[in-house]
Order: sequence, then C-alpha cells, then structure tokens
Amino acid sequence: MTSLSVEMLAADAVEPITSAGNAQLGIAVLAGIAVIVLLITKFKLHAFLALTIGSLALGAFAGAPLAATIDSFTAGLGKTVAGVGVLIALGAILGKLLADSGGADQIVDTILAKASGRSMPWAMVLIASVIGLPLFFEVGIVLLIPVVLLVAKRGNYSLMRIGIPALAGLSVMHGLIPPHPGPLVAIDALGANLGVTLALGVLVAIPTVIIAGPLFSKYAARWVDIPAPENMIPARPSEDLEKRPGFGTTVATVLLPVVLMLAKALVDIVVDDPDNGLQKVTDVIGSPLIALLAAVLVGMFTLGRAAGFTKQRLSSTVEKSLAPIAGVLLIVGAGGGFKQTLIDVGVGQMILDFSKNWSIPALLLAWLIAVAIRLATGSATVATISAAGLVAPLAEGMGTSETALLVLAIGAGSLFFSHVNDAGFWLVKEYFGMTVGQTIKTWSVMETIISVVGIVFVLLLSLVL
Repeated sequence: MTSLSVEMLAADAVEPITSAGNAQLGIAVLAGIAVIVLLITKFKLHAFLALTIGSLALGAFAGAPLAATIDSFTAGLGKTVAGVGVLIALGAILGKLLADSGGADQIVDTILAKASGRSMPWAMVLIASVIGLPLFFEVGIVLLIPVVLLVAKRGNYSLMRIGIPALAGLSVMHGLIPPHPGPLVAIDALGANLGVTLALGVLVAIPTVIIAGPLFSKYAARWVDIPAPENMIPARPSEDLEKRPGFGTTVATVLLPVVLMLAKALVDIVVDDPDNGLQKVTDVIGSPLIALLAAVLVGMFTLGRAAGFTKQRLSSTVEKSLAPIAGVLLIVGAGGGFKQTLIDVGVGQMILDFSKNWSIPALLLAWLIAVAIRLATGSATVATISAAGLVAPLAEGMGTSETALLVLAIGAGSLFFSHVNDAGFWLVKEYFGMTVGQTIKTWSVMETIISVVGIVFVLLLSLVL
C-alpha cells in the first residue's frame, strides 16, 4: 500500500504561479471550493459557471495574478476536453443507439424472461450493470425505471427489492468504470492506464455491486415498503418499433469496447514489448478512441439497421445523442480547468508538505478528499475532477496498478452519501414516489455502501498488487 512520499515527488512538483505560503493556499482551496458549493447549492448556478468562478476565486485567494489564473484554467479546460471529450461523445452515441433501437429493452426482456422469485434482484443488477456500461447514469435511470416499476407491479415484489439492485448497478458503473466521464477525467488527470483501470475497476465493481445491490435490498425493502407508483410508468422506447436487435448481438456490441481495451491491457502486461507485432495491433485497436469508435460503427449496423433504421434515422439518432451532453462536456472541461488551477497555484505540493509525517495511505487520502467534495457539491463528477486535481502529484512515481487504484479510490469517494444537493437524489425520489426520509434510508445509504465497500476492496487490492 503506497503512502505519501514527499521526497520521491518533490522533483516532479509543478512551479507554482504564486509564492503564497501553505496557510494561505489552504485557505484559498477552502474558499474556492466554498464558492463552488455556494453557487451550486444556494444560488442554483450551473456547475460549469460555478467551477469557472470558483477557479478564478481560488487564484485570487491564493494571490496569483489574474492573467496566470485564466491561463491555468483555460489550459486545463482545453486539455481535459481534448483528452476525454471525444470519448464522452462516442459513449453518448452508443448509448443512444442502444436505447432507440430497442437493444436495451431486448437485454432487459431476455434476462427477465429467465429470472423469477429470488433470482429477480440478481437479474436486475445484471441488467443495470450491462446497460450501464455505455450509458450516463441519468439516461440509465430513465431507461430502467419503467422496467423496475413493471417488474415490481406484475411480480408483486417490493419496489426496493427490485429498484435498489438496478440503481446499484448503474451507480457503480458510473463511478468506477470508464467510459463514464468521471473515471475518464481521473484517468486523464492522473496519467493512469485506461485498460488496467478498467480491469481493476471490474474486480472492485463486482463485489461492491453485489453487496450494495441484491444483499442490501433485503434490508431496504424492510425499511421502506412501498408499492410501485402507477403514474410513473412511462412508455418504453421500443414500443413503436416493428423489430429490434437480438440479445446476443446487442450484448456483444455493448461489450466490444470493453473487450478491446481489456485485450490491450492484457497484452501490455503479458508481452511488454513495444516492438512486438501483436502489441502494436492491440495498442491501436485497444485505445479508448478506436475501441469506442469501432463499437459505434458496429452498433449502427447491429443495433440501428437491425431495428430497421434508415440512413436518415441513424443520422438523426447520432445528432440527438450529442445535444444533451453539451452540459456534461462543459462541466467536465471546467472541472479540468479547476484541477489545473489547483495544481498551478501549488496545492499539490502543499498537500505533500502537510502530510509528510502522516501515515495515511495515498489511496485513503484521495478517497477522503473526494468524499468531502461530494458531500459539499452533490456532484460525483465534480468530486472526481476536483479530487483528481488535488491528488495528482501523488500519482508521480506510482506504478501502473497503483495509479489505477488511485483513480478507483477517487471514484469510490465521489459516490459517498448522495443527499438533497444531488440531482440524482431527487430523480430517484420522484420516480419511486418516496419521501425525503425514505430516499435517504434507501438511495443515500446504498450510495454510502458502494463508496465504503469500494474503497475497502481498493485497499485490499493494493496489498497484493
């Protein structure tokens, strides 16, 4: 397990844009984060604007020149969007194809047809995990809620017994597994290997989703026993389609980028020879851009054309998939700008200086920072981006697996205790027809379990890798 080591990292520290001392920098960080929190929670300002203003406030409180702060912010924004913007866009296209073609419904219906009784919660977590790979969390919720409500109603199941596993599957994918925006940004900020992070993320995700999903749902169903609200069962996306893609084809398409990226990671570990022909090939096809692009192109045929989409319908689907992610890209970009501002004012070195005598592991520190920002802002993505910026210096000198685990520690922390300042909290509350108290006892506790179990397994992996 890697602890903080100032001596090892000092040589790689970034030259700060201010000569402020550690005390002033500490106040500046707290003030900058406080500005972001206040603007998002009190004034309901969009996270993009809040992060932009917060970055400028951070620089001002740190005593950095305004021009230098602006340069840091814009450089970080540009670098982040360049690193992950295309990947987020490709993920959105694949998710839209999956939803509109009826492929997601095909996965749901096929698995549910083979599940019943006690196996139903396990079927729900499997469905959510598979569908959640290419979909944003909010899209996944909208897609799965009709299924959750229908299954609960027709099978006379407790809503929480069915709903919690589905939510757990989506949330774990969102926080730990690329190509979701948070993990992608953390991977880019820390210089982690995407394939290795994906592989280790799956190892952490499996036990985490089992504990927070099917197992916890038994207790959640006892604490909150409510029926499925009749007025919240919307029409399913594929009800107006004459045909839809097959189950095997759909699953293969969804898993294609995952398989390509994992293959690259495996070959890199086993072969470890840049001149090897196989490694050269997997380095190309297993790169995130090519893997996701291949899945999108394949999906146009295996999903879109299989559902009877014309060329015009395919073009329209792609176009409609990009508009909703404009806000996500801006938030991710501004978060990258905030991260770079944190680094450039010298906050990373400040953390190293403060903690040179601590015995706390770097992984646990990263988790705690992400937890604090998550509780304050309510946004898992903002928490991931900000925490990645704060702990970026810790990644210098770390091995490939250690850096990947640092990404996962941040991702786990970003999911801690969703409450009233999180849009996901209200989305779940309204869809399931719960009170605030009931939502806290179910959804908020589930998120906390995911976060705590996630960091536990990350720390356990760090002992053996």
